[in-house]
Amino acid sequence: MVCIAAFIILALIGGVVAIVSIFKPKVGKSYWKMFKKAWGCLWKKVRLQKCETGFKDDVKNTLLSRVIVKHPKWVKPLSVIIEILSVVIVIIAVWAILTAIKSLLALWALGSCNVTKPSACSLGAEVCSIDESEPQNPIEATGRWFTEWGEIFEAIPDKFKTYKAEDYNFNYINIDEEASDEKPIAVDIFDPGCSVCMISYRNQKASGFFDKYNTRLVPFAIQDTDGNYKFKNSDIIVRYMFAVEQLYSGRAIKLLDHIFTEKNEDGVSYQNLFNDEYSRDDAIKQLEKWLNQDGLNEGEIKEVRVVAGYPEIVDKMSENKNIVENELRVKGIPTMIYDGGRHTGLYKAE
Repeated sequence: MVCIAAFIILALIGGVVAIVSIFKPKVGKSYWKMFKKAWGCLWKKVRLQKCETGFKDDVKNTLLSRVIVKHPKWVKPLSVIIEILSVVIVIIAVWAILTAIKSLLALWALGSCNVTKPSACSLGAEVCSIDESEPQNPIEATGRWFTEWGEIFEAIPDKFKTYKAEDYNFNYINIDEEASDEKPIAVDIFDPGCSVCMISYRNQKASGFFDKYNTRLVPFAIQDTDGNYKFKNSDIIVRYMFAVEQLYSGRAIKLLDHIFTEKNEDGVSYQNLFNDEYSRDDAIKQLEKWLNQDGLNEGEIKEVRVVAGYPEIVDKMSENKNIVENELRVKGIPTMIYDGGRHTGLYKAE
């Protein structure tokens, strides 16, 4: 282990030594000589051959040369410590390499270098992430580490898959009361509380995406594994959207327009108000106020309120959750399916 640990350390300090050797060539020569020995030893280890014992002794003698003269009794315990530190260095190096490989594979296969908490990965697409709860103890953390490898390998075939929007039995809302069969079908999964979804929706409207595709909008309230909602009032908004769609097909989109495109008299986005200020009762009052403005009378609004509380609405949300998280293995939204592909992240206007 000493020779492997020495190779790792020498590889890490190689850049610094290269700069120092410009001014002190002897340092560079000594380093290169030691590095070649370390590499030779490592290569033999890889081929399951015995390493030269002389190199191991050289390393120890170099580290213990001053101790031998002044404190000869310390040599044996320090030698043991060097062996232990060598094992620790090798374990840390192997773990770091595996973690780097896992992160790169996850970024390619899932769109985020952090499988459990996509929001912690700055390299992924611009999304509102679907995070899992943090492990509570080392055993859970170890189990999660191996589980993440499984998720990555399961997702790799998805990179080569052709997606068809009509293959997924989502519960959705229509943009138009009468959807055209002539246009290709697209699926757009969003959370009413997600700011990226809001910008993406605006970009889709501005670029004519909804004119080009028969888009099925899938309202999805992000939850963690403990059942907590990422955005405070997303679930009640989704309930009302499904209730309105069930009773008055094609009209639920108006609620989304209010939330994603409008501001109150103080210039505050309604999405921010729902996320940060409105209580559940305030959210319901605002939604019902919009329904009234959009042409529903008190009796019709009451019917919407009743339907929004039905277990069937909860079932629709659960069915969508299963498709999003288990069938599609989505780690962040907005996620769209169109033109044979799955596209996660902000839709940019053409």
